Amino acid sequence: MAFDGFVVAALAASLGETLTGGRITKISQPEADELLLTIKNYDTYKLLLSANASLPLVYLTEQGKQAPLTAPNFCMLLRKHLNSARLLRIVQPGLERALQFQIEHLDELGDKKIKWLVVEIMGKHSNVIFCDENWKILDSIKHVSSLVSSVREVLPGRTYFLPQTSEKHDPLALSGSEAAALLSGKPLPLSKAVYTTFTGFSPIMGQELCHRAGLDGDLPAAALTDEARARLSMVWDELLGRVKRSDFSPCIVKKQGEPVEFAALPLRVYGDYPEYELLSPASVSQMLEQYYQERESLNRMRQRSADLRKIVQSAYERTAKKQDLQEKQLRDTEKRENCKLYGELLMTYGYSAAPGSKSLTCTNYYTGEEITIPLDETVSATENAKRYYERYAKLKRTAEQLTVHLTHSREELAHLASIRESLEYASCEEDLAAIRRELTDFGYLKFHKTLSADAKKGRKPAKTAPLHFRTADGYDIYVGKNNYQNDELTFRFANGGDWWFHAKGVPGSHVILKTQGAEPPVSAFEAAASLAALYSAERQAEKVEIDYLERKNVKKPNGSKPGFVVYYTNYSMMARPTNAGLALLSE
Repeated sequence: MAFDGFVVAALAASLGETLTGGRITKISQPEADELLLTIKNYDTYKLLLSANASLPLVYLTEQGKQAPLTAPNFCMLLRKHLNSARLLRIVQPGLERALQFQIEHLDELGDKKIKWLVVEIMGKHSNVIFCDENWKILDSIKHVSSLVSSVREVLPGRTYFLPQTSEKHDPLALSGSEAAALLSGKPLPLSKAVYTTFTGFSPIMGQELCHRAGLDGDLPAAALTDEARARLSMVWDELLGRVKRSDFSPCIVKKQGEPVEFAALPLRVYGDYPEYELLSPASVSQMLEQYYQERESLNRMRQRSADLRKIVQSAYERTAKKQDLQEKQLRDTEKRENCKLYGELLMTYGYSAAPGSKSLTCTNYYTGEEITIPLDETVSATENAKRYYERYAKLKRTAEQLTVHLTHSREELAHLASIRESLEYASCEEDLAAIRRELTDFGYLKFHKTLSADAKKGRKPAKTAPLHFRTADGYDIYVGKNNYQNDELTFRFANGGDWWFHAKGVPGSHVILKTQGAEPPVSAFEAAASLAALYSAERQAEKVEIDYLERKNVKKPNGSKPGFVVYYTNYSMMARPTNAGLALLSE
């Protein structure tokens, strides 16, 4: 993800069109490094300005935020000067990651005055700075002294200036041929040379420029041919021309349903990869809000599920160690057949062993070969034979018990692996509650107060809904998010004639394709198989083998763990893990 100069340019154009001429009616500072401005311009808009070091943002939002009871000093200063002030214009200097809001207000004497509110979106150096018409700093949301920065102080009374990025050029001031000439002298990979030579370019936009020009971004910039420079020049003029015309098309890139990138222009560099899905939000503000809300939701769920992940992982590692030990012990019992053979041969040839012998060499009547049998010289050959029989019986009993325990360990590992996968699909607290309930039911969690309270009151835990997708042909596909939900979906929700899908041989969700009483088209089968691949442990693979069959042929053995099923006849197909082209109706 990159909040680069292109995104800021799109913001400047979008916000300028929406907010220019509007009046600031409310100013709040919900966080120490965040402002929320309410601007009325025909409609009412909320503009979020965040100088958070890890997540600097500027976008329009419909979500309000609770302001503190006592406003911070910076907020009070803005209220003093900017309440009922009019927004004249929004400026982006060059292609820098900064927005300058020019604001007109009336002073105490009723005279019109100009102020500047500058938002710098520069990672840990992000700031919101309030200046007068002569660019003297009145205050800032973060104070930066000379002890912190030797380049620029951001303190009241200082003159504001935008730090110049050393050895970088303004791309808006250059033609394509000039830019190509600058790049051709760089001893760097082409994509890296782009974003290290020009302001506003992020690594992904450097790759996009190379991709559109049909060039390999990893090739040295100094090795550009005349033809390559010509193609690069043409694409440069096209991209920067769109910026100058404010012709933007916001884009969000998702991989397996998770947002991974955004940009102010379509990212064609991802177009050749079917696992990526490209979305086109209506505006740059919607793009930023959607992207960061989804990322925040994913991060929040991962944080909430951290304790469950730790429990499952610990149980998995413990069971895996136990299984390894059982397999080693089972291998040790494989010599039991030798003990049985030694006992038989001693009962046959033991008479020929001299008293006090440490071994007996005789013929193995099963193979006709000679064999040497170790003996305990303190006892007779018959007693040695008896001991070998006893050891054989003991090893046989051990092997039988170990086989049972090993089967149980393998089932337990498969069960824990399926729970671990369920944690990847959890999208709400109810999903986590279902997983906690399963862990409690099988002894991995000893006590959970929420589950206990429900049990005391005689309440059944709320059932969570599966994921619901719809194909372009109108066929409904359902995906289970945990083991209990998989059982519910397969054996209670689905009809016998519906189609059931699952990734072959790996943990994953049960996927049901509803037939609606008809034979679904091939495209519906392919979509359901793609979802089964996406919601499986193999979702990072390019293609996944999927088993599918009618639901009536799927059986659940008595006493088996949640989500475990058996089937004996099925079809198979290879599918890419993706949900592209499907409408998500419910989560």
